[in-house]
Amino acid sequence: MIQHVSRRDFFKMSGSLAAGAGVAATGLVPATAQAAPVNTGTNLPYPAKAIGKLGGMKVNEPVTFTYPDEASPCQAIRMGEAVPGGVGPNQDIVAYSVLCTHQGCPTSYDSKDRCFKCPCHFSIFDAEKRGQTVCGQAPTELPRIVLEYNAKNDTVTAVAVDGLIYGRQANVL
Repeated sequence: MIQHVSRRDFFKMSGSLAAGAGVAATGLVPATAQAAPVNTGTNLPYPAKAIGKLGGMKVNEPVTFTYPDEASPCQAIRMGEAVPGGVGPNQDIVAYSVLCTHQGCPTSYDSKDRCFKCPCHFSIFDAEKRGQTVCGQAPTELPRIVLEYNAKNDTVTAVAVDGLIYGRQANVL
């Protein structure tokens, strides 16, 4: 004799069977899991690159350079007053990758507004506040180029990148 099962009863039985199988399977998994070893060989050191002498940098005028490689355009700016993350005797020199974090369009520094502006989708980044996104579609701030200042020879040097340059899985290729 064929017994008919309603759709509702079928799903109740199926769910119970699936739950039972899940409980039974948990006994097959070891109680402690081992993490895979971390491969630290892929973390390459950043090169140090001299940007120029502080005496040659004019206030609120960008100095263009590439860092950490030739395919990464950046700009350093002497803001004229102390800013977060700034280096130099007045803590006023900052640098950023100029590639917008939205889709990689090159931004340009607007000295009047003291910010970087993206012409593609109109994101704006505050140069005085660590490259923070002010408005637009950019999901994160501009990658900040970490600088060091050497008072003995008056040089500003790029030493690292804080943030991920657009389009990369790692900043150092």
